[in-house]
Formats: sequence, C-alpha cells, structure tokens
Amino acid sequence: MTTVGIDVGGSGVKGAPVDVSTGTLTGERYRLDTPRPADVTNLVETIAAVAAEVGPAEHWGITFPGVILHGDVRTAANLDPSWIGVRGEHLLSEAVGGPVTLLNDADAAGLAEVRFGAGRGQDGVTLMLTFGTGIGSALFVDGTLVPNTELGHLELDGFDAEERASDRARETEELDWADWAERVQRYLSHVENLLWPDLIVIGGGVSKKTDKWLPHVDIRTPIVPATLQNHAGIIGAAVAAAART
Repeated sequence: MTTVGIDVGGSGVKGAPVDVSTGTLTGERYRLDTPRPADVTNLVETIAAVAAEVGPAEHWGITFPGVILHGDVRTAANLDPSWIGVRGEHLLSEAVGGPVTLLNDADAAGLAEVRFGAGRGQDGVTLMLTFGTGIGSALFVDGTLVPNTELGHLELDGFDAEERASDRARETEELDWADWAERVQRYLSHVENLLWPDLIVIGGGVSKKTDKWLPHVDIRTPIVPATLQNHAGIIGAAVAAAART
C-alpha cells in the first residue's frame, strides 16, 4: 500500500511517497511555498496541489504547525487564526481524496528521528527540537511520543521563546551565530531543567549548520543534529498514517 507524507511548514509545503519500513522516500519530493495568507482556503488548495503531484495513495500523513487533538486543529501560531477549531483531518481527507492522519509537525519529525535517525535505539527521555520559523518540540519516553508539547512557547526573557531563539529570529534580527547560540543555550538550559532529557536532537535548517553555533552551547544534556534533515516531517507523517491502519 502506498503511503504519502506531506509536511506543512511556515515557509513551504512538501510531500513524497514513503517506504515506512525503511524510512526512505520512494519518489521525488515536491514542494510549494506556503501561501500568504495561510488561511484555510489557500492552504488547503496548496496541500491538494502537492498531493496531486505525489499521489495517489491509500494513506496520507499530513503535518501541521500547531496543536492537533483528535484530528482537530487547536492552534496555528505561524499560519492563520482561521485554522483554529477546524476539523483538519476531515477537511484534508476531502481535499486529497483519501484517509488522512493529521499530526503536529515537530511530532512527525521526532517520530522519524526516533524510528530511523538520530534518536534510534535511545532509552529514557528524548527531546526533539526544531528551529525554523518557530521552535517545535517532540518529547519521547522510551520511544513513545508525548504529543503536542509546544515547548517553543515557553517564556524566555519575558518573550515567547520562539520570538527570541528561533531561526527566524536570528535572521530577522541579523544575529551572528555566536549571539544566536547564546539565546539558544538559555532556552535549552531552561528546557533541560524542566525535563531532564537523556538526549536532545536538533532539527530544522540549523541542524545542517551545527558547526557554526553548537560549539558555543554548553549544557549537560548530549545534543546531536537530526540526520533525516528536510525529509523528517514527510517520513514521520507517513509513519503515523501507516501505524493507524
């Protein structure tokens, strides 16, 4: 059975068919820019356009940058408030023409990394943090996901943490890597004091540039970059969809 993962982010919507037994893409990844505004109508059209390129499929896994409860969208911090309260799985199932499993984007990336990537075989508490338009988080206990943690919205220096330590904040404020790393360390120290993880996996675009900033970070928890890079959300979404069948 063909399973497709579609990863919806603040800047792009990308998808591909996935072999969920190996965590590999079985076809070309297709990407479109996230529309502006990213309201329900515009974004559903974009997701459907991506689905038309990478489908058909028996099962669809789709990520969303917000809290998802029982298939419904509860938050949409980096998209559009029109999404809040939407029956996401139902709406997107109609749009792509098949059953959809909808989940938080960081949770999906974490599922992929724990199953196939940097967190594979890790016991205890594993924390995946993605630094991009915002800060996403995925928490695992002995490989089991604790969904919708939303740790990017913890308070940091009087601000929402992702307003200070996301990759978008680095770019917007034109911070050099060392200055941005100082903010990231403050954030990571706060998180590790709350959760005492055994491992932190760093995802998002900055995971490919850890040589520029990670040497400036000194915390007690081991930190490793994600290994699946931009494919993690797609793979994790497909894994979640396949597990539901």
